[in-house]
Amino acid sequence: MTDDTFRSVEIERTSLGNYVVRNVRGGSVSLGTGEDGSFTPVELLLAAIGGCTAVDVDHITSRRAEPTEFTVAVTGDKIRDEAGGNRMRNLRVEFTVTFPDGADGDQARAALPRSLQQSHDRLCTVSRTVELGTPVSIADAPGPAETDHR
Repeated sequence: MTDDTFRSVEIERTSLGNYVVRNVRGGSVSLGTGEDGSFTPVELLLAAIGGCTAVDVDHITSRRAEPTEFTVAVTGDKIRDEAGGNRMRNLRVEFTVTFPDGADGDQARAALPRSLQQSHDRLCTVSRTVELGTPVSIADAPGPAETDHR
């Protein structure tokens, strides 16, 4: 992988069932089991799907007019499938976007359906990865104490 394509986050345990996710730019978000205000991993997946499309659509439509309302609801059902594993199904991303009256707002409204389709079909890395499916590998990396044998 090149520096252009590589993405990463680091997750640090803060206590049993509680973690902090950090990116290389210094941003962080709390992750947990859902027993407090922290996001669960499934909620972060939903946020990533909706957030990715929101960024695409916002950039495309806001060039024409600033929205007066821009909200995204992302829903799905967490199920146990036939193989006994957990997964999500019925994922849905629903946009509520309004623009001001006038020619600029009309242009933005006209661009909205196409921008939603473009994001879904080719721009949103997250939803495309989920829909197309990508293998995930899991590895047990040795800790510092395990690699320092002096």
